[in-house]
Amino acid sequence: MSSRASLIPLPFAGLLALAVAMGIGRFAFTPILPMMQADQGLSLAQGGWLASANYLGYLLGALLVTHLSWSPARLLRSGLWLVVLMTAAMGLDNHWVGWLLWRLLAGVASAWVMIGTASLCIARLNAQGKERHSGIVFAGVGCGITFAGLACMGLTLLGTASSHAWLWLAAAALLGLIGASMLWRSSSQADPRPAAIPPETDVVDKQAPASQATPAPIPPLHWGLILCYGVYGFGYILPATFLPAQARLLVPDPWLFSLAWPIFGLASAASTLIASRLARRFSRQKIWAGAQILMAIGVLLPALWHTLAAILLAALCVGSTFMVITMVGLQEAQAAVGRIGAKRQMAAMTASFALGQLIGPLFFSLTHALFGAPLEFALVLGTLGLIAGALPILRLRTCDKVTSQTEISP
Repeated sequence: MSSRASLIPLPFAGLLALAVAMGIGRFAFTPILPMMQADQGLSLAQGGWLASANYLGYLLGALLVTHLSWSPARLLRSGLWLVVLMTAAMGLDNHWVGWLLWRLLAGVASAWVMIGTASLCIARLNAQGKERHSGIVFAGVGCGITFAGLACMGLTLLGTASSHAWLWLAAAALLGLIGASMLWRSSSQADPRPAAIPPETDVVDKQAPASQATPAPIPPLHWGLILCYGVYGFGYILPATFLPAQARLLVPDPWLFSLAWPIFGLASAASTLIASRLARRFSRQKIWAGAQILMAIGVLLPALWHTLAAILLAALCVGSTFMVITMVGLQEAQAAVGRIGAKRQMAAMTASFALGQLIGPLFFSLTHALFGAPLEFALVLGTLGLIAGALPILRLRTCDKVTSQTEISP
């Protein structure tokens, strides 16, 4: 590894990658939407379609990974560049149809970076005996959300146009990409392979001669994890979608409301660090199920009490648990199938999450249109989904294949 690449430690390079992909490529649209409504005339309905395009892109990106033979490093690099370009395109274009395409592609890129970063960082940290440092990597999502929220607040105070705000965020994403580049630079420098072995293969039969080395078989998918992760996506997206709408009804001051997004991000960043410490005492399954139950409690509160305090508690519960579940879920993927099949397993779980994320709001919209279901119905539905999905998690058996396979640090 070059001295330039080693300036940023592995966990912090992973943090930067997820901050760019998720904080900017995926979630920056939330704090920048009011700016686009003010100076671009964007309606709430159009904003909803743009958010849905990003959700769909996240699903398509995960599905593509299951069919692409790209290595995690190539996925990560390609995804980060695509985030930078699509964020800049949002500022350079002023047509809603174009925005739909750019948000779709940003969703694709976010899925690639999430899967690529998780595959690379979890495997390397496990090989180094530093699994607890995964909390730093996944704190990148919360750090990115906080940065995007504060940046948009500051740019709004300065009277910056939304198009220029997108360009500033694109510049920040480019800086983050440069910082995260050690993840694929070190992979190419420290992991030379014979040309006959596909680049995505990480473990080979070391008893065979080099000329006859063959890739180890890819293990089957762990469908229990995939289904549980999809149910989590369904339960999570309902409060994530509808809590802001309920909060706007109770908080007339837009500046007070805008502070909720950075606070949400800070809670998310701190939660993964805390969860990494809890992993010394509790299994990943218990942490996952516990976080999902806590999220469910927070989601139910505003459905029972229409107060600002209930909404703030809900935001804290959701913000402090959604990345914990993501982190331990992807760690379970690595443990379930080992390093060879980790990328494929993570892609299938991400696709399942994205599908649940798409189905949730559509299901509520249909019940609202057909039966007049109120907003509280979405929150109760999310609560029931989260509780129902938490119970099978405790019965999952993944048998930590990561410890039984030869680990080769890239």
